[in-house]
Amino acid sequence: MQARVRTPQRAGCVTSFSGWVFALLVAVVLILPASARSADTPTLVTLPNEAAAARSAANEPYVAEVIGNDVRIRSGPGTNFYQCGKLYAGDRVQVVKSQQGWSCIVPPPGCFSWISMQYVGIDLQNPTTGVVTGDNVGVYTGSDTEEAKYSTSKQVVLGRGQTVKLLGEEKDDYYKIAPPQGAYLWVSSQFLQPVDRTAAKPTTETTATAKPAVKRPVDPNAASGAPLSDLDLYYALAEKVKVEQGKPLAQQNYTDLRKKLVELTASQDGGRAARFAEYTLKQVERYELACKVAKELEQQEKELQKTTEKIDQARATKLEEIVDRGKFAIMGTLETSSIYGGAGQARRYRVLDDSGKTICYAMPTGAAVNVDFSKYVGRKVGLVGRIEPHEATARAFIEFTEIVPLD
Repeated sequence: MQARVRTPQRAGCVTSFSGWVFALLVAVVLILPASARSADTPTLVTLPNEAAAARSAANEPYVAEVIGNDVRIRSGPGTNFYQCGKLYAGDRVQVVKSQQGWSCIVPPPGCFSWISMQYVGIDLQNPTTGVVTGDNVGVYTGSDTEEAKYSTSKQVVLGRGQTVKLLGEEKDDYYKIAPPQGAYLWVSSQFLQPVDRTAAKPTTETTATAKPAVKRPVDPNAASGAPLSDLDLYYALAEKVKVEQGKPLAQQNYTDLRKKLVELTASQDGGRAARFAEYTLKQVERYELACKVAKELEQQEKELQKTTEKIDQARATKLEEIVDRGKFAIMGTLETSSIYGGAGQARRYRVLDDSGKTICYAMPTGAAVNVDFSKYVGRKVGLVGRIEPHEATARAFIEFTEIVPLD
């Protein structure tokens, strides 16, 4: 009987102790600080955000706002993929799809890709544009922490004739380019909170470029003279940059826009606007470089055209001065000769080739007898007359009636 009495009492004690342990564990989980969370790995505390993202999957694509700082952007859906940027609280991105706790997003500002230089040609009329020259050319996710040759995450495949936007940097035989349409990145879904989906549908322009994912509305009080917020000011400047870029290179002018972007990057309270402005400022610098190169090429073409015209004009003048050489019996350098200098006879001359050898002997006849030939000696001339063999010298002999200088 004693044994049966003790057993229920011990069981009751154990049950009571287990209850206290379970309650203590629940309390620890509930008070776990947010600082213990990882920037990539989901925890129990963030399950509501994952659930919200899962519920929004049926309405993808959608706009999401970042709810953490230093959130890593990765080249694929997992921590084993390399990092290619960071997001901060308040940033907004466009989510294309979700899978296993990761969200596929349109590349935000500052992200880039790599493409092999071997398969890209440069458009000289627009140096910031590259034309794909091969078939099935891969585009790889760029990263500031991974070298171009080790960036192995393929984002998209391009075909011959498609274009890419060059960002003005070459490394390891790769061009740095803006992510083309269809090139996406990944972020852990636990750090994204879906927002209003009315502005969620991405446009072709947003998807194809590395500009901010969503354009914020302008301050409604701006029309009444109220100052714009830094972020609204950035979007207004970015829109003007886009308009300027659409003009021909010779007409583009970024001077005022660059000045305002520099002021915005220096703003102590700029936050995201300052980061976006810094990225856009780098783009503007590349656009200005392209304009400068285009102007230099245009100037060189003008100078080349002027030089060509001068050459053509000089050639035409020279052709007009050239006498028809088909009428000459012989052409060469005229020199005096002592062989045919007998008394009472016209003076004889020699005609030499370019190497200084005697081609033939010559003697003026007819109207040419009274010509002063001293001014022709040592010069290249053409003789009009008849050539005959001369047995005494075993050379040709010409009696000429006309002499024409050819130098």
